[in-house]
Amino acid sequence: MKHNAHGRSRGRIALGAVAAVTGVALTLAGCGSSGGDGGDKAASSIPTGGTDDGTSLTMWSRAPLEKQATNAVTEYNKTHKNQVKLELLPNDDVEGKVGAAVQTGGLPDILAGDVVRVPYWTEQGIFKDLTEQIDSLPEKGDLQSGHIKAGTVDGKEHTLPFVTDISVMVWNKDLYKEAGLDPDKGPTNLQEFEDQAKAVAKLGKKDVAGTYLAGQSGGALVFTLFPMVWGNGDKAINDEGTESLMAGDSAKKIYAAYADLAKTPNGLGAGSKEETGATWTAPFQNGKIGVMQYPATAVSALFDTAKFDIGVAPIPGVDGGSSTFLGGDAIGVSKDSKHEAQAWNFLSWLMTEDAQQKVFADNDDTASNLKVLENGYQDADPRTVVANSTIKDGQTPIAVNFNEAFNAAGSPWQLLVQDAVWGDASKVDSDNDAITSTLGQ
Repeated sequence: MKHNAHGRSRGRIALGAVAAVTGVALTLAGCGSSGGDGGDKAASSIPTGGTDDGTSLTMWSRAPLEKQATNAVTEYNKTHKNQVKLELLPNDDVEGKVGAAVQTGGLPDILAGDVVRVPYWTEQGIFKDLTEQIDSLPEKGDLQSGHIKAGTVDGKEHTLPFVTDISVMVWNKDLYKEAGLDPDKGPTNLQEFEDQAKAVAKLGKKDVAGTYLAGQSGGALVFTLFPMVWGNGDKAINDEGTESLMAGDSAKKIYAAYADLAKTPNGLGAGSKEETGATWTAPFQNGKIGVMQYPATAVSALFDTAKFDIGVAPIPGVDGGSSTFLGGDAIGVSKDSKHEAQAWNFLSWLMTEDAQQKVFADNDDTASNLKVLENGYQDADPRTVVANSTIKDGQTPIAVNFNEAFNAAGSPWQLLVQDAVWGDASKVDSDNDAITSTLGQ
């Protein structure tokens, strides 16, 4: 029997997951709250495990999760009569395409989406009610429950975990050696992060910088900066999701550190201020960044391809401690599906330990089945084990208007970071008030 490499608590994992991804507001005119056009009707006549009869199914997923989505569909298609046809949607196109499909009845059978939008999508009736099916899953008690909670409205469950993504701290060990740093020790607090970034910056190498920040991507900014606040024992938003707390002492120290790096030659990578999120992982991938926060799904893909050695550690809090942004995508059967029993066959299969092992753990990705997380990584890259171990300290900001307040292009959160790092830091308090105002709309 494989050993438990993580020793995590289920109660803390069950906090949930909200992905940090950019996107524009979704307009769903004509699709009313709580079941407009049949979305909240309980799926009927679905046998346990669904139906596998050779039906062709359609599925939409976000392009950044191409690896995980492709692995899932490929493994399912190899072992089932049903066949899933996967369409990958660019991040910036998801909201528009889903919104247009809602109006025309053109949603796919299976829809996977950024968990930050799942509460809103569910309220708008995009997903079928799968409460009976989800509650009957043998594995339900072993699933990372945040993706289920995100799709729960009035006690009715609509979604399951698809991809669980987490944010981690990564560093270029080769650059650390050149800078006289210990390549095996990443930062354990904010000051060490800044000091290590500056040490790489002082190398003065062409196109090489200490760190990188996606200054125009609200989603990437919450994914990377919130854990530094949480690691210090502070909250990013209140429990009700109606008030931003990102003008507190910890947050202001983080902004000040990045503002200092922005003034340091080679401190922040070129393009950080303008980065919209479309290419924010590329500079590190290309060996040009010393240390930065990064998606675990993206860094795992570099372990065998990068031309430099990569270090992975939890994201440190301002004064110590650590945390991660529990992110990823949830998945459900859309209101427009005429093949709900077959679609459920795919979803229920994906929740099994065998599928979670083959699709996620065996590919150095984070499983959503807790038994697999605990026991399925004995042969994994040690850095994947380190990344998975951060889940026990992860948190989730959940708010109905989270996208508008933080992730959307031009969000008040994005403007706050622009002011705090590159502009007038005295505006942070008023900028934070604007975030709160948007959350409370």
